[in-house]
Amino acid sequence: MNKNQARLRRSRKTRAKLAELKVVRLSVFRTNCHMYAQIIDATGGKVLASASTVEADVRKELSNGGNSAAAAIVGKRIADKAKSLGIEKVAFDRSGFRYHGRVKSLAEAARENGLVF
Repeated sequence: MNKNQARLRRSRKTRAKLAELKVVRLSVFRTNCHMYAQIIDATGGKVLASASTVEADVRKELSNGGNSAAAAIVGKRIADKAKSLGIEKVAFDRSGFRYHGRVKSLAEAARENGLVF
């Protein structure tokens, strides 16, 4: 089993548990160059809001989309978009990534801007 297969196995287990709970989830995905965050409804069928370092507004602020500062900006943007939709409480889906570095800074920025995990 390689690293990606292990990550996908961990993410399946997390998503199965969140599907049982039937809660809105904040899903995070990272690549070497970018960070992505989506708020997905309780049924898992519809993306309600999204933010990433690929967006034009974010790219103007950043020189590099693959660092903790970029992740913090994405966390702030996703929290603001969620609050504008009336969503305050979400379940954090880290997609099998360790809660460390960029994933942690995105989560902390989202919490600071009003999302409750």
